[in-house]
Amino acid sequence: MLIPIPALNDNYIWLYARENLPLLIVDLPETDKLFHLLEEQHLSVDALLLTHNHADHTNGVAAFKQRFPQVPIYGPAECAACGLTQVINEGDLITEHYRIQVLPSGGHTAQHVSYWVDGHLFCGDALFSAGCGRVFTGDYAQMFATMQRFAALPDDTIVCPGHEYTLSNLAFVQNIWANKSAVENHRVLVAQLRAENKPSLPTTIGLEKHINPFLTATNLAQFTQLRQAKDTF
Repeated sequence: MLIPIPALNDNYIWLYARENLPLLIVDLPETDKLFHLLEEQHLSVDALLLTHNHADHTNGVAAFKQRFPQVPIYGPAECAACGLTQVINEGDLITEHYRIQVLPSGGHTAQHVSYWVDGHLFCGDALFSAGCGRVFTGDYAQMFATMQRFAALPDDTIVCPGHEYTLSNLAFVQNIWANKSAVENHRVLVAQLRAENKPSLPTTIGLEKHINPFLTATNLAQFTQLRQAKDTF
């Protein structure tokens, strides 16, 4: 099971579970839709995973803890104020039902992490479809290293970003890339999905290698130039 729950203006709360197992929740900006779905479908929760400390990814944690005090909450050190069960920054995370690889993915925030489980990448605000997060830290080298880490994952990795930014990102890519065919083809598909109020996500690493210049930048200077250009697009 893989479900993106729309939240706030353009966020997603991601739910993932293997068949007949409790689910993982990734990031929690708010709780109303989540609580309704859990109750309606009689779903149990294995763990809550946080990618970084921005409020639009953590504002629902306090209400979640009150309702599900027994569910462990994991995240990087920068999320400690959320009352984490355990701080995780990299390496393997073993929950009751899942083995999860925690990938350092700083740049958007210094200690941002992503989660790779069963071929799914939950990447918060590090990687978007056709884009990447703003480098609020100013550490472009850290963010470039994050993109290289993601690009090394298998092409069939299912990518689950934290925001619905695909159309605006594709508009930027169309403006800068000479070969626009793959980008335009995907833009048409995404525009149709969004017109039907459907998510453009998830995506895959393989697809992103054809439409995402941040993932395929070959050096730090190129990546930095791209990211700074997107900041003012």
